Parts: sequence; structure tokens; C-alpha cells
Amino acid sequence: MKFFAPALIFCGAAAFGQSPQVPHKMQFAGLTLTIRDDARREIQKDVDALTQHPKYFNIKVERAKTYFPVIEKIFEEERLPVDFKYLALQESALIPDAVSSSNAVGFWQFKQSTAEEVGLRVDSEVDERMNIASASRGAARYLKQCNHYFNNWVYALQSYQMGAGGVMRAVGDKDLGGRSMEVTSDTYWYVKKFLAHKVAFENAVSGKGQIEVTRLNSVGGKSWKEISKATSIEEEKLREFNKWLKAERIPIDKEYAVLIPNGDGGTDFGVLVVSTTKTKIKPAIETTTIRTEDKLEVNGIPVIKVRKGETLESITKRGDVGLSAFLRNNEIGIDKPLREGELYFLQKKKKRAEEELYTIKPGEDLWIVAQRFGVQQKSLLKFNRLDKNLKLTSGLTLFLKNRKPISKQNGDESAIVTLDEDDSFNWEQPVAKRTAIVVPVEVSDKQQVLAGKVNGLVTAAPALTLITADSAEPNVFHEVKSSDTLYSVARQYGVTI
Repeated sequence: MKFFAPALIFCGAAAFGQSPQVPHKMQFAGLTLTIRDDARREIQKDVDALTQHPKYFNIKVERAKTYFPVIEKIFEEERLPVDFKYLALQESALIPDAVSSSNAVGFWQFKQSTAEEVGLRVDSEVDERMNIASASRGAARYLKQCNHYFNNWVYALQSYQMGAGGVMRAVGDKDLGGRSMEVTSDTYWYVKKFLAHKVAFENAVSGKGQIEVTRLNSVGGKSWKEISKATSIEEEKLREFNKWLKAERIPIDKEYAVLIPNGDGGTDFGVLVVSTTKTKIKPAIETTTIRTEDKLEVNGIPVIKVRKGETLESITKRGDVGLSAFLRNNEIGIDKPLREGELYFLQKKKKRAEEELYTIKPGEDLWIVAQRFGVQQKSLLKFNRLDKNLKLTSGLTLFLKNRKPISKQNGDESAIVTLDEDDSFNWEQPVAKRTAIVVPVEVSDKQQVLAGKVNGLVTAAPALTLITADSAEPNVFHEVKSSDTLYSVARQYGVTI
């Protein structure tokens, strides 16, 4: 019977190689959601990605069958809609010790500060973020608290990713207390990704799993050896399903739920397995690399190339780097698939790239640029004054090494000052910080003076009069600096390369 078990889990649409279809209307947490065609296409794309590899899809299905009964029980006790159980699949793929690039840990991906706010213990002996019962109760409390502000479970869901304050600023008072909503292409991406998980898994997770777990309470002070003897379960297996405990004995400060597993889910059940694409795909990141003694480097940082059929587990082993460190180095979550031929960092990316500028190409995003040049995404956001949720468009030029100048209307420190014919500068007026001091030169309405910064004040650069194409005075010179590029010089003087 055990031999045939893997074949039996190919259930639902995945069994026949066809993804579940996103409906025009669906129910979520008591709300009726109308899915517009543009959003349906986006969600369907995620559903297809989640179900396209039966092996990996069904590993998640088995974990859901094991852990969902525990989550459902907790949510019923907390009076939280059970639909939120799919959020654990989205957040961690139900891996207890999953760690994100931002150091969020466990089934529900709590950071330590948030975990402690919802009553979870996180220290050298216990990390309740890895305890399915404790973490699910903490997630329920957090979601209910967010829903208190909106009386709308969709916004509570969105708050789980961006915080209640962020949602308040984003949506205002729209749909507060509503019982129906429209989902469009403008709906927050996290909500649409959740709906994709619900559609993909809801018809596949019914029935019993290969592994069933029961909660054993009131075992404070007992050791793993004592629990193993009482339950006839091997110590190693008990530890595998209770990674939240780092000590040898169950603490006595409060009651902890110890999971007792029954059954066998195979070697991949508790291991993060990220699928690679089956078809040969040209790497999205065309990275310039330096080979030194058969080692690849980007921006002076060692990288490793994904081989055909390689998983996250195997590449971290080959690269001799821990899973958590690998995710942090590459600023990825555990659900981001590896792609054959692409490069991933074995050490932390730098704050600055070697190159000055880069123009976004079609299909590229901030992560691809960060990987290409070995620079952290937060640096790119800072240099270019971008919001992390902004979708980049092709043709946009990114600053990779220094902060991007902004227009004078936004408080520029290196603004281009344009003078009209009748304008003049009052030299007797006190100069405040960021005031443009214009060197008096003969200018027309087609001429500009370039302002630079000296001792914290903005001042015009003498002898750098910008001449337009039809100007009568062509003699303009520029002294080249080591940081100059053709683009930066051309941009400085308002001419083409």
C-alpha cells in the first residue's frame, strides 16, 4: 500500500494536467468577489504556475492535508474565517523552519517583533513561529486585529503583507464594511496571489493525508526521550515535527502543543523543494561575470549557476551555504522557482554597483537588475527614490551607484536653473541652504546655467553656460571626472550622446 501512495495523491485538476479555472465570482471569508477579466488572467497565470508541476504541487497538497486540520481547529476557536488557511501555503509552503530574505520565520512568516506582539515566544530555547498551533493562533489574532479597522477581510488579508497603516493610506474608506468587492488589475498583488492559492488548492486538499498529526498538551517538563517512549514514536521524527523546540525538555512556563505524527509522507515532506523549469529557458539575467580559478563572480561577489534539474536544497549544498543565508543573499522567498542557467549569490550583495546607470528592458524588474549588477534592491530603491511596490517600465534609467538627482520643484540639490530674459539674481539677498546662486552671464531665454553644490550651498558652475543647438556661442568645455560616463555628461549639458 505504501508503494502506491504517491500515485494516489494526484487528485483534482492536477491529476489530469489541467489547472483549475479562476471563476468570475468566488466566495472568500463571507465576501462575494467579482473577478474582472484583467484580474482573472493575472490570477490564472499564478494558478497555472502553482499546478504545472504535479510532483511539487502534490507535496504541498500532502502538507496541507496534514496541517490544515490543526489550523482549521485553531481558526474555529479564534472565530476567524477558515479560508485564511491558504495564506499559510502562500507564506511558507507549510515548511515549519522556512526563513525569508527579511528574516521572517515559520509557518506564518512572522518577524520576531511581530511574533512577540501576538504572544509568541521567540528565544534560544523556543521559537513558536515554527509551532503550527501557536503560530496559527498568533496569525488569527493579527488578522482579527487588522479586520477591526476595516470590517473587511480582504483588507485584513492585505494588511498581513503591508500592515494596517499601509492599507489605510492605500484604500482610504473605500469598501469598509462591504460584503462584496470587485477584483481588478489594480487590486493589490498579494490579494490576487492569495486567491490563486485558494483556487489552485481548495479542491485538492480534502480527505486524509499520508501523515496525520495529533496535538499532545500538558507535557511540560518532559523530555523527548520520555515522550518518545510514551507515544512509541522515534525521537528523530518527533523533533522533525516539532522544530520549534531547541531544548531537550518541554518548557513549563505555559502550555505548548506537541505534534505527534502518524504515517509516512516521504523524504520530501518536510523539505523545501523549489521546482526548476522543465523547458530550456534563456536566463533572464544576462550578467557580466569574471571567472577566477573556475569561480564565477558578479561585482566581486561569488555566484553559482543553476544546473538542469537542480533544487534549492541541492544548490545550497553545492554552494556550501545555508538555506537562510542563500535566500537573504538573493533577496528571494522560498516560493521563487530557480531557473536553469541563472546566477545566484553565495554572499551578500553590495550596496553599490560598479556601473553608474542601467536602462530597464522589457520584462525586467528590480530584482533582475539587482542580480545582474550584484547590488541590493534597497540601495536601488534609495538611489532612484522609488516605492518598493512600483512596477518598473521598460526604458526607465536606474542609478546603480549614486543617488539620482530630482527636479527643483521636488527640492533638488543639483537643479538646472532656467532664466527668463527679464530675470536677474538679487546678490544682496541672504542665501539659504539649497538656494540657487546664478553666476551673472549674458543669457537668452534659450540658455541655462548649471547649478552645482559647494559647502552645502547650491551654486552655479562658472564658465559652464549651456548652449542650445541653435545658439551662436559654441565654445563649451567639460573637465572629465573619473565617475563620468557619456550618458552623465550628455545629461548634464542637455545634449544627446
